[in-house]
Amino acid sequence: MTIWNLGSINIDHFYRLPHLPAPGETLAAEGYSVGLGGKGANQSVAAARAGARVMHIGGVGPESWALERLQASGVDCRHVVRCDVATGHAIINVDRAGENAIVLFAGANRGFDFADVAAALDGAERGDWLVMQNETTHQAEAARLALAKGLHVAYSAAPFEVEAVRVVLPYVSLLLLNAVESTQLCEALGVELGALGVPQVLVTHGAGGAVLHDLATGRETKAPAFRVQAVDSTGAGDTFAGYLVAAIAEGQGAQAAMRLASAAAALKVTRAGTADAIPARAEVETFLTEQPQ
Repeated sequence: MTIWNLGSINIDHFYRLPHLPAPGETLAAEGYSVGLGGKGANQSVAAARAGARVMHIGGVGPESWALERLQASGVDCRHVVRCDVATGHAIINVDRAGENAIVLFAGANRGFDFADVAAALDGAERGDWLVMQNETTHQAEAARLALAKGLHVAYSAAPFEVEAVRVVLPYVSLLLLNAVESTQLCEALGVELGALGVPQVLVTHGAGGAVLHDLATGRETKAPAFRVQAVDSTGAGDTFAGYLVAAIAEGQGAQAAMRLASAAAALKVTRAGTADAIPARAEVETFLTEQPQ
């Protein structure tokens, strides 16, 4: 079983701040660092560290270290295209409580052709997973092709755009949203959550945990959030998503998969950084043994 991730690859620039800037305010940063990020790269690293075989599909610019960092995390990058534009990057402001505000530049994440995606998915097999987020191009075409080949499709609807979700919805097996995105999507489409027309919807509620809605059966699987000291919440949702899909792909039931993903996300927020800070499977399982059942 392989996870194919049509996903962004970003260079993340982190600025530690006393608080997030107000409009017109200039703040002196208390610290600066740079690392691998992008929702796609984060989810690929999370799935790989969970033990899955991961093939990343995307684009980078002239910079090579981001690609090398992905490969070092166990992600197969043979389908990542070299583009003539800069690698995508993010400016990430993080306050003392671990909350963040992010500005994105797409760059090479939107610099490759659908032919590159189709060529990569030629190697996919029935039962594999295609994972996507809204930071690349060719999402609807890729989802349509994946479904035709018998793949499951997981879509993280972030950064949130109603039209981006609308066009991929007919092909999605697992839709991942946070609570705000869930409300926005249902209001925009004029439907209740249960009428979205996809088999499963995962809604994350931050410190309130997460709920997996099986729309076919009406069953809900809840995973409470673990109590930890937050340092940096950046990438926590991507960590949850990557671990969740990896666990489902390996055959775990909904409750076990949700608990594993929740633990991985909890560990992530105790560490500064994005992809580089995502925990390995052994760390997550050790953490779980220390938690009450």
